[in-house]
Amino acid sequence: METETIGQGQALIGLASLMRRAYAGEDLAPLGTELITRAGTDPRCADANALMDLSTVLQLRGERELAMEMQAQALALRQLYTVPYRRGQADRSQAALRLLAIMGQGDLMANSPVEFLLEDTDVALDIVYVTEQQDLPAELPDHDVLFVAVAESEANIPLLEKLAATLANWPRPVLNDPARIAQLSRDNNFALLKDAASVAMPATVRVNSQVLFGVASGDLPLDVVLQAGNFPVIVRPVDSHAGKGLEKLDDALALSNYLAGGGADEYFLSPFVDYRNADGLFRKYRIMLIAGRPFLAHLAISEHWMIHYLNAGMAESAEKRDEEARCMADFDDTFAVRHAVAFRAIHERVGLDYLGLDCAETADGKLLIFEVDSCMIVHAIDPVEAFPYKQPQMRKLFGAFRQMLIEAVGGHVK
Repeated sequence: METETIGQGQALIGLASLMRRAYAGEDLAPLGTELITRAGTDPRCADANALMDLSTVLQLRGERELAMEMQAQALALRQLYTVPYRRGQADRSQAALRLLAIMGQGDLMANSPVEFLLEDTDVALDIVYVTEQQDLPAELPDHDVLFVAVAESEANIPLLEKLAATLANWPRPVLNDPARIAQLSRDNNFALLKDAASVAMPATVRVNSQVLFGVASGDLPLDVVLQAGNFPVIVRPVDSHAGKGLEKLDDALALSNYLAGGGADEYFLSPFVDYRNADGLFRKYRIMLIAGRPFLAHLAISEHWMIHYLNAGMAESAEKRDEEARCMADFDDTFAVRHAVAFRAIHERVGLDYLGLDCAETADGKLLIFEVDSCMIVHAIDPVEAFPYKQPQMRKLFGAFRQMLIEAVGGHVK
């Protein structure tokens, strides 16, 4: 049983509910004001749940620095958080299975957003936060399965290494080995998958800014840094996500101009792969591998090579949505079959129970990998009116996650 009672306060609202409200267009400012009042000014009786929810609200409003301050205050009060069960409409004691997820301090990209996967399932979720200064509490909620939700990043490597030692002889099944998560940097992923059957993985090297300045000036040939490398190239700062700092550079002058913007000491460098289809459009698939089986989370279609689902114009184009709907309906019999060898190789080499792929298809039929990560966001909060086909697809994905948990405990649930 949890022994930390300081800062218990009212129930946690949680990430899934708050993001659902934000996606629906609700102005979260009034809720933020309410949470500030709830959090209180006296740290001896502050409401940790309010502080944690306030941190999430601030992140959704783009106020990251203040959000991290609120999260740090919450974690100073309490490490354990109980997520509402079935949106708070059901008795948690009736849950078929209890999951404990370990998370680390940080923003929405710092952990696997497990809440979205369990929003309407019969799995009760508790979250325990661990930091470099805060180990796992001596007493934890009873649980059937433990899931490591901490994502790979420079900041999280020491934490993942610590967790690997702590969980080596855990008395419950552990999913997503932290030692394996720690290997998911972009250059390590290339080393893992560069010769995997039916996989196309662009070479990725980690370089410091001085090396790139040498390439930009012409003092250092590009092909010395990036084997068989030619312009155009893709450059991004180490630890960047969601396209931040990501650029396609066509020549040394473009690289020089990019570096003039500064902002990073180390970068990932890789060749640009033109993955346009015959119609001139780029297609990027987000696929989750759950116990090795692939599930399509979304297909983004765009005129631009750097695709994010929110900037691909999916909501504005019925034609694009129709294609995504067809792809989801046929995925198991088409895409999954075409790339079965690749999915099997990725699962075996990466060695995680749950992971995500951002990928495409090459002209010669290989699976082109852009990113392999354990913390990709998948959810079912898109407007049903525009995306009715997503609900059954996401229920299937969520059901597979639940089934993975059940199989981890030998199929024994309530």
